[in-house]
Amino acid sequence: MLHRRLYQFFIIYFLGLTALLLVKYAFNLSDYVIPGVPEIWQTFRHTYARFLGAVIDTLSVAILGHGLSIGLATVVAIIGRLPIWVGSFIRVAAYNIQAYPIVAVAPIIFILLGDGLSTRLLIAAMICYFPLLLSFIGVFSEPVSEIEHFFEATRRMNWRLQIKIRAFENIQKLITVVVGSGTMAMVGTIVAEFIAADAGIGYSIRIALYQSDLSKILVALFLIGICTSLYLVGLEWSGYLIQKRWAISRGGVK
Repeated sequence: MLHRRLYQFFIIYFLGLTALLLVKYAFNLSDYVIPGVPEIWQTFRHTYARFLGAVIDTLSVAILGHGLSIGLATVVAIIGRLPIWVGSFIRVAAYNIQAYPIVAVAPIIFILLGDGLSTRLLIAAMICYFPLLLSFIGVFSEPVSEIEHFFEATRRMNWRLQIKIRAFENIQKLITVVVGSGTMAMVGTIVAEFIAADAGIGYSIRIALYQSDLSKILVALFLIGICTSLYLVGLEWSGYLIQKRWAISRGGVK
């Protein structure tokens, strides 16, 4: 799984880099506009350690933000699945909040919380929580009639058991959306750092942009891709273990 994920990233990255170099040589652009391979390699050697530390810092915030968004989406979806007015109000409020672009909301967050960890964490959670919310509401609102009917008939059904049944009957869908939203958590953290933070790889990219140093940006993108791939593999592996454990508890795997 890890090798496949990394191979896919390497192929995509180097295809993009090749296309960029083809543009450089086709239009005879200078190294100041698009750096050549020797300059990119030199930049990689000189900035690798510093940029890797920045990427790890960003990834740690993204993981925390991702976990926060999963928890928030779970709570909102559990309440939002209710057919009464409270559930409808929660859903409408969540949809309306998401209608505001993050670049419009981010300045307010920076004014209130500053440019530290809390701001990066909040923006990361805000960006990736909405797709989680949509999927969770869909799963938690969809009855599993064959199983739920038995517990209702025996008067053992409660809201916790109902959520558990619906979650595990749609476990693959939930794992897919959680893994996919992991990438958005990383993107959200980088966006927060790029706007006004003073740490992380997004901040390093902003500095490189101000310096018109495309080679540093390319190195940063390379390291971001590797670390994000590792995180997604970790999520996929965790999902596999959860599925396996559930299958064993259901008697599907011996």
